[in-house]
Amino acid sequence: MIRRLYDWTLSLAAGPRAPAALGSVSFVESSFFPIPPDILLIPMVIARREKAWWYALLCTLTSVAGGVLGYLIGMFLFEQVAQPILSFYGKMDKFDEFSAVFNHWGWWFVFIAGLTPFPYKVITIASGVAGLSLPIFIVASVVSRGIRFFIVAGLLYFFGPPIKEFIEKRLGLMFTLFVVLLVGGFILLRYI
Repeated sequence: MIRRLYDWTLSLAAGPRAPAALGSVSFVESSFFPIPPDILLIPMVIARREKAWWYALLCTLTSVAGGVLGYLIGMFLFEQVAQPILSFYGKMDKFDEFSAVFNHWGWWFVFIAGLTPFPYKVITIASGVAGLSLPIFIVASVVSRGIRFFIVAGLLYFFGPPIKEFIEKRLGLMFTLFVVLLVGGFILLRYI
């Protein structure tokens, strides 16, 4: 089923409404859709390199807008569904601890999920559940999603089709290593 969904999503990149499809997939991926917008962004930038920056901006803006939808899902469905269950089982105190930790480190959670292969939608919903400040959520999302999509578009713009395989197979790993080094550097600076 996922393979058919992937193939269908990829077929949208060749159509006349490719930018609308890119924006739509980027929007829904941030809150519930399992296929990342990169599978549309990559062939679209290869086909029209002069539009690389526009496609990256479109992906960023619609992804953040979809992230806000995920945030709202977490905010409103938690109170109606999860909170009564947690209260029934006496686990609301654990949720309060989770919320405190999430709100303290929330910017980093959103930033890391926006860059790495970790499902961004999980963090968008968790941000709403934990009540992370919406402006902090939006800024972290714009920064991380912007970095991710502009790097993909930039690599394709400057290096063209030969870089496609690297992006598809290794860019997630590279972003993850970057984040580990970045966070490790901050931790090292703090304790030295």
